[in-house]
Amino acid sequence: MPKRIAVLVTNNFEDLEYTEPVAALLAAEHSVCNIELHAGKVVHGLHGQSSVTIDWGIDHISIDDFDGLLIPGGESPVSLANDTRVLHFIQAFNETKKTIFSLCDASLLLSEADVLKNRIITSIRAHAPRVQHAGATYYDVELVNDNNQLISSRVPNDLPIFIHECLDVLKS
Repeated sequence: MPKRIAVLVTNNFEDLEYTEPVAALLAAEHSVCNIELHAGKVVHGLHGQSSVTIDWGIDHISIDDFDGLLIPGGESPVSLANDTRVLHFIQAFNETKKTIFSLCDASLLLSEADVLKNRIITSIRAHAPRVQHAGATYYDVELVNDNNQLISSRVPNDLPIFIHECLDVLKS
């Protein structure tokens, strides 16, 4: 059964961490909704390889509209962490136990949203102290699946295993 996935993204997202998972989700017949602060805005990847048009602003959505949340890395998660509406959206996903898919720097946004206590996660090694301080157990591995509620990966090279796991989790 197709799922609806929210993608939290703004300028300077890691291009491949957006384009490859989204392409795989769409190929598997899931729908994707790009969310940022303002609908209609065009945001650009960190390396200038892609741009994304925002479908909905954060004020006009509900977690009830989605089955999962994808957060690509890059500078985008750090920028989004400055907005309490984004943090509340992530907290609501966490509280309802809907799956969050986290790539690379997205762990910083999850840390800021205070949803990592008693969780297991991976991210780039440089973020290990911050996620551990937020209460998570950090593993330096390609992929961590925390009870199908938090799927995390480190870097673009880990995308094949991350995408495979995301699609498997969405089947259940």
